[in-house]
Amino acid sequence: MDPWDDGAPGVLVLPSGRRVRGRGLRRPLQAGPEPGFGVYLLGRRPPALAWEGRWVRWPDFRLPADADDLRAALAEAWERSATQRVEVACGGGTGRTGTALACLAVLDGVPPEEAVAFVRRGYRARAVETRRQARLVAAFRP
Repeated sequence: MDPWDDGAPGVLVLPSGRRVRGRGLRRPLQAGPEPGFGVYLLGRRPPALAWEGRWVRWPDFRLPADADDLRAALAEAWERSATQRVEVACGGGTGRTGTALACLAVLDGVPPEEAVAFVRRGYRARAVETRRQARLVAAFRP
């Protein structure tokens, strides 16, 4: 499966060269290739999709209900991003998605204290919306 294009909307290029797309589910699906796998960060189970995915219960502006579930989902997403198009999404595509992308950056070798800035530069300037989300990233370890 071809990777995401570097310039495609929402695509974050990790230091290893892996590409992961972040998006908001309240917006229409972008034109172009579909993901092969997705991690969906929502308070309620998302509708069925045409590709494989994992749901992590994560209410808006809060932290994930189960940190171990988040870690497992992100580890799977990182592994799959080597060979598949992977997306990470929440309702708006900013807070929870940005936080998860920052954690993926940590898994890819970005120091935890630099991961939020990395995602804000490479994905979305307002990514990681709350102090609690930033603390989750700072405490995240590979």
